[in-house]
Amino acid sequence: MEFFQFTEEQEMLRKAVREFVEAEIAPHAAEWDEKDHCPVELFPKMGEMGITGIFVPEEYGGAGLGHVERAICLEEISQYSAGLGIALMTHHLGIAPILYFGTEEQKQKYLPDLAAGKKICGLSVTEPAGGSDFMGQKASGELKDGQWVINGRKCFITNAHVADVDIWAVVTGQDEKGRALMTAFIIDKDTPGHTTGRKEHKLGLRGSVTGDVNCVDVVLGEDAVLGGVGKGAKIAMSSIQEVGRAGMAAIAVGILRGCVEESVKFSSERILYGKPLNKLQAIQFIIAENRVDYEAAQLLTYRAASLKDVGKPCATEFSVAKLFATEAAIQAAKRTIDLMGGYGCINEYPVGRFLRDAIATIPAGGTSHVQKLIIAGSTIKGK
Repeated sequence: MEFFQFTEEQEMLRKAVREFVEAEIAPHAAEWDEKDHCPVELFPKMGEMGITGIFVPEEYGGAGLGHVERAICLEEISQYSAGLGIALMTHHLGIAPILYFGTEEQKQKYLPDLAAGKKICGLSVTEPAGGSDFMGQKASGELKDGQWVINGRKCFITNAHVADVDIWAVVTGQDEKGRALMTAFIIDKDTPGHTTGRKEHKLGLRGSVTGDVNCVDVVLGEDAVLGGVGKGAKIAMSSIQEVGRAGMAAIAVGILRGCVEESVKFSSERILYGKPLNKLQAIQFIIAENRVDYEAAQLLTYRAASLKDVGKPCATEFSVAKLFATEAAIQAAKRTIDLMGGYGCINEYPVGRFLRDAIATIPAGGTSHVQKLIIAGSTIKGK
């Protein structure tokens, strides 16, 4: 059995990020949620702290840390603004394919500005007919006279309207068995034919932008191909499994901690029958359940991240963490609303936002049903 423990340096990072969050994010989180505003102006500030390029090596302008440190940043931010958390998570999700599969020229071209938060990244995979059915995508790329012509529509894309760099995975042919071959491409925001469409009005994770991205006869050179022709499925899936689901689990951990702290704060301040609410045994049960769910989700998430940092298989572990943390966040938010009574339904308190955000974490990176299929398949195979 492997156990996880934070290092002194990781705890110092947490303290620094927490101070930044309390100063720059906490006071504005409710307003961002209400107005559905994505605070892109914070990305350069997060870049100065190393947050936007947390796992990017120093040679490309990043902090040179790991995925445990990334989870720390996402947890701290998402305790107050899970919407900003998923915007940052998706920025990392777009960076990862360039870092892990890009050529040296692609890394030198894109990673410094992305790590610094001067530019924002996105990953465009989901389509109207192909969400959980990843290989059922219709977007296509055709090689004509030495250049690639990309056509298609992507939907439910986080950072759609704010990303400067967009990673696409499209069908570019078939293998010998007639199965789709996919290729990944790096597309700059201002490339002719690359446009954004509708912006979604979301239940939760507001404070991030989600919407359509379109490619109509977008012409790209060979230097836009990421990881080689036909490698797009591997690139996209490894990014989603080990960076996307990892990020969603960390965001849910942040929501869970928000529930713990809000349940303690409210029950300490609320006087009922002449005593603080938390003197009631039923209220203490709720606080205990919130604490247990938070600690269990945290351990699952950081253990999986530590496996990734040492190069061990971690896809199933991230599915476990994502499934547990996101479902637990919903239950903890609901319990906390129950604890608060009528106050839990008042938007002056953040717990309603916690519940909406928690619900919205479920489909991001694969629904709970998808995670169960992955976990079951791995377990049956003895992995």
